[in-house]
Amino acid sequence: MAQILAPSIQWQIKMTKNSSSARPITAKMWSSLLLNQKRKGAAKGSAKFRVFALQSESSTVNRLEDLLKLDTTPYTDKIIAEYIWIGGSGIDLRSKSRTISKPVEHPSELPKWNYDGSSTGQAPGEDSEVILYPQAIFKDPFRGGNNILVICDSYTPAGEPIPTNKRYRAAQIFSDPKVVQEVPWYGIEQEYTLLQTNVKWPLGWPIGAYPGPQGPYYCGVGADKSFGRDISDAHYKACLYSGINISGTNGEVMPGQWEYQVGPSVGIEAGDHIWCSRYILERITEQAGVVLTLDPKPIEGDWNGAGCHTNYSTKSMREEGGFEVIKKAILNLSLRHKEHISAYGEGNERRLTGKHETANINTFSWGVANRGCSIRVGRDTEKQGKGYLEDRRPASNMDPYVVTSLLAETTILWEPTLEAEALAAQKLSLKV
Repeated sequence: MAQILAPSIQWQIKMTKNSSSARPITAKMWSSLLLNQKRKGAAKGSAKFRVFALQSESSTVNRLEDLLKLDTTPYTDKIIAEYIWIGGSGIDLRSKSRTISKPVEHPSELPKWNYDGSSTGQAPGEDSEVILYPQAIFKDPFRGGNNILVICDSYTPAGEPIPTNKRYRAAQIFSDPKVVQEVPWYGIEQEYTLLQTNVKWPLGWPIGAYPGPQGPYYCGVGADKSFGRDISDAHYKACLYSGINISGTNGEVMPGQWEYQVGPSVGIEAGDHIWCSRYILERITEQAGVVLTLDPKPIEGDWNGAGCHTNYSTKSMREEGGFEVIKKAILNLSLRHKEHISAYGEGNERRLTGKHETANINTFSWGVANRGCSIRVGRDTEKQGKGYLEDRRPASNMDPYVVTSLLAETTILWEPTLEAEALAAQKLSLKV
């Protein structure tokens, strides 16, 4: 199982001459050596020192880790803001740091910034400047203190959103008065797979071979069933520290695959929280020396894919009589199935096969407690006559800004023709 370790080097000094008889020195000896050097000055012709990554029995002179853990709060009001944005592929995360003169509480207090869009596939080399607009702030679990992570979206110098800026369009939909009135809630189940660094094969799998069949791994416990729990736990705590509305985590059906849930979140907040949680997960796997993939079908064959099931409800769905509103939403979703599928993640056709708890990508379906349908409704929702629906179609690499806003648009703002509605209701056996 991979262990979460902050990047650190454990320092120790040896003499380059007579190195065979050199002994590890303690922190006390290190201090004494430095003190003697200051007293004597630099001696000419003295033996040179080299630094080795070794550890003494009693203590470790770990200067790099000490610097990484430094709390600057007592000494300066300045903080470090890590500006985070989405790159040209639509799934790659980028970030860079800048110093802010004092702690901030709202994105509006932060300056806009820029980056080289020609290096991220988002601008031509002859006009490469792309502007970052701070949109959401989270506490930085890596630097601690008052330092922050900043979710940004990207614009041209003229103030136009660049094509890969999906947050801009989502914010427009979520600010529509009809959508605001319905207070859309989202609970997003982010699945991901951990890979061994050099071979890009799932964590815990024998290299070039396969583990035992699926069955014991889902929510499993034990060294032969759970691979990467430390990463999952570290991510869980880091998200809670940051203020991300993470609500749970579990091992998934395929060994080396995990899931965490974010929500319930309202409107645009759902996308901000998922993107920040993905960034934190990327940073943790970076430190652990493990590769993170959001590929919807990382291993071909009789293995589960990775999705990003999106639980969704509106105010009307959560109130008395809400089940009829849910049925109307399902009807609308059926009529825009192709539009949703095209926006639900690259490579999703490899996952949505009708097997491994998925519906076929070409066929829309719904059912109560049926994980093989496009849309699943829970037993409690059916029993209580109100609640939420689960869209099981989104892939693990979906853009949460796109998926959440599209669900709101289709179920709140979009109205089908009466003829199309009647045909769809008949086909799906829906009475609305």
